[in-house]
This record gives sequence, structure tokens and C-alpha cells, in this order.
Amino acid sequence: MKKLCKAVAFALAAAAATAGGAVAADWTPPGPIKLMIGFRAGGGADTQARLIAEELEARHGWTLIPEQVTGKGGATLAAALKDEPNDGTAIGMLVTESLGYNMVSARNPGYTEKDFTPITTTAGFQMGVVALTSKGWNTIADVFEAAKGGQAIRFGAMSPKLADLAYLTGKANDVEFNIVMVRGGKAVMDGLNVGDLDVGWGAGIQTKAVQAGDMVNLASGLSVPLDATPDAPLMSDLGVEFTADGYFLFVAPAGLPAEARQAMASAIGEIITDKNPKAAGFIDKGFGGAKVIQGAELDALMANEVTGAKGLLAAASE
Repeated sequence: MKKLCKAVAFALAAAAATAGGAVAADWTPPGPIKLMIGFRAGGGADTQARLIAEELEARHGWTLIPEQVTGKGGATLAAALKDEPNDGTAIGMLVTESLGYNMVSARNPGYTEKDFTPITTTAGFQMGVVALTSKGWNTIADVFEAAKGGQAIRFGAMSPKLADLAYLTGKANDVEFNIVMVRGGKAVMDGLNVGDLDVGWGAGIQTKAVQAGDMVNLASGLSVPLDATPDAPLMSDLGVEFTADGYFLFVAPAGLPAEARQAMASAIGEIITDKNPKAAGFIDKGFGGAKVIQGAELDALMANEVTGAKGLLAAASE
């Protein structure tokens, strides 16, 4: 019976993959696709986007023209993308936070979630609270103890959302962190290494150092355990009801035809879950593997992003 179930599951998976490939083959963009990338050139996210673009061209003959549209946590890209044609010739890659917390917290972002059609996620973040192993802290509880003993704890955060989460973590555990805003995960790692920071958020950039024993994930910022440190406490264990869950996301302007949305989602999903292309290997190595969310499930995720952002802002303002 188990063998039969496995055989049926394999057949269904194969059928789904074949159907997805057929959809992608049936739809053709009416022209070159402008791929707007909301991350700095040469970084991990930019590389991920460009590798996916290369494979889309190789597999389907689509022409993609990548360009950097950075700034304001994805807001610059979002504001520009919403006015592009919605026929499949313009898409963007940013993070779910751009259409959640960053949008909700801005006084006048120039766009709303209704201005976009989400296509697919590609990967998530291994977001953890990180410190140098030499600090002698094994979990975040050790940091709380140090803070209550009078030590000033400098906590690096690379976005306002993460700063709010750091604040709520301290508040829930009767400590007050000195929250230091920095530009990007690399700046957090640099700050830890040179002694300018005591702890900070790492979105996966810390994994190699954790595996080498040079750094330690003191807590998971996610709703699930970290791959490298599964025993690290979750936000819920620390008395915080919000998390740093988030994903890299491809989006198009609102009104993208259903066949175009399905074709793009299927094509990208196949690429990032195929173990042969460079894109899938890069995502496996740099981001802990593909996290593919599409269709109605993705719509629900994005709606929850907005609701969660409003709740986090309200809690952080108390």
C-alpha cells in the first residue's frame, strides 16, 4: 500500500510538472520582459534574479532585460512597477515585506497591495538573532541576563520591521536594547566582527559562520526553527507574537492575465526546484532551498502580510 501511495504521489507530481510546462509553453510574452530588481547589483538576491532570468530565456525563449530599481525597502521599485504594462512585459523582484510592513509604515508609499499581481515566491530567509561565539552566549536568554546585569546591548537591525521586532523582544523580556540601524545583512556581520554590535539580525548570511562555530544563532526570528540551529527559541517562545517570516517575491502590475500569471509562476517554480540549473543550486546554497508559494495561497500570504504589519506597528507604538 505504501509503495502504491508513493507511486501515485510521484505520478501526480510528474503530471503537475508536465502541466506547468505546457502552460508556460502555451503563453508567450508580447515583447521583451523588463525585470526590475529591487536589490543592489552583485548581491545574493540580484544574482538569484539574474540566474532565474537566464534560465527562463534558455528554456522558453523569452527575452528578459534586468535592471536595478533599488531604494526605500522596495518602495522605489513598487511605485515604478505599478504603472508599467500589465501584459507580462514588466515584472519585479522584491521581498514580501515591501508590500507589507514597508508599505503600511510609509506615510505615502504611492502604491497599495491592490496595484500588483503576485506571481510566485522563490526562497525565504533564515532570519536569526546572531552573536559571535566568543561572546559566550548560547541563547538569547544569556543576552537578557547580561542586559539585566547592566551591560548595554547593541542590537543591529537592517530594516524598520526588524528594529520593531528587536524592540518588542526586549520589551517582552524586561530589557531595553540599543537598536542600531545598518544597511543590509553584511553590515550586521561586519558590525559584529569588529565589535560595533553585540547582537544583530542575520537573514541567512550568518549560516557559514554558524556552521564554522564562529557565530551562534541565539534565536529564530521565524515561526519555524532555523535549519542550522533548530533548537534556538522562536519568537513565540520569547513572548513575541510577530515574526520576521518573509520571502523573495516576483510580482507584476495589477491586472496581469491569469494565463500569464500561471505561465510565469510555473516556469519560475520549475527552475528553482530543479536541482540541475545554476539558479536552483544557488538558492539551495545561499537561501536554504526554494520556497514556492503561488496562486490562492500566495494571495492569502500577501493579505496576511498587510494585516500582520498593521498589528506589528500598533504593538511597537505602545
